[in-house]
Amino acid sequence: MDSADSNQPRKQGSSTDIPPPREPGVCAGTGAGRKRQGGGNGRDRPAVWVAYGRLLRLFRRRAGLTQEQLAELVEYSLEQVASIEQGRRPAKAKFTAAAERVLNTGGVLEELQEEVDFAKLPAFFRDFVLIELEAVSRFDYDPLLVPGLLQTEEYARAIFASSTPVLDEATIEDRVDARISRQKLLTKSPLATFSFIIGETVLRNPIGSREAMLRQYERLLTTAKLRNVEIQVVPHATGFHPGLNGPMVTVETADHQRYAYFESQGIGHVVSDPTEVSMFELRYGKLRSQALNVKESAAFIEQLAGEQ
Repeated sequence: MDSADSNQPRKQGSSTDIPPPREPGVCAGTGAGRKRQGGGNGRDRPAVWVAYGRLLRLFRRRAGLTQEQLAELVEYSLEQVASIEQGRRPAKAKFTAAAERVLNTGGVLEELQEEVDFAKLPAFFRDFVLIELEAVSRFDYDPLLVPGLLQTEEYARAIFASSTPVLDEATIEDRVDARISRQKLLTKSPLATFSFIIGETVLRNPIGSREAMLRQYERLLTTAKLRNVEIQVVPHATGFHPGLNGPMVTVETADHQRYAYFESQGIGHVVSDPTEVSMFELRYGKLRSQALNVKESAAFIEQLAGEQ
């Protein structure tokens, strides 16, 4: 059972579908491409969630199953299945894999999963993610937090749970799931080259519990062993360096287009002007030369883990 659903009570004794909530101003039969409010939390329903839900309902009914029966077979709650069918909640990859197996959909739902995951991302970040998917190299510097591609689920959840304004639980789960799903970039074929530089502050700032930080250290050390990934640490003693201007990412795509990206306070900027991108690349190169090398960085992380 998916950990995000383990605390949801399962309704018993119902063999019919849970009807969608009544929505003011929305008529039955509205097209799947429209955004609709759902779940009573004021969030729009991305069209791909609605389309996925309609296909799931179609395949379920063709299989002669009720929502409750499908919920039992995929080991999810009835409420979760109903919410996915109504497009109020996105399906996770684990749910999709189970539904494919039970309903024998021939890969149709799996084909939509990437778009379902994409719609979970904050709107300001989506333009960069489309570029990131085409990357042959990706260089990342963060002075304050572990980069998203290296975060454990616990670390990511602690960050989103502390957001201001406060996020509801459903949004937190969506953001965590989307962040962890993006980590497939590290191992997808063909392999891209990744470089991560993180400030010492990142490693000393306790995000979540002591045990969660230990697992985050372990995640960094394990990922650093991938042959296409390098992780370096900039110690406090370095003094002034180009990274003090803030976080940054540079990307080169398969067609040799170069981009830079940076964000602050929930606002992201994609940079495509070659002159400006070159400036980011120059700063990153300088920063890379000032950081501890890969072996020194791993030893530094191991040392901090031993101090916990």
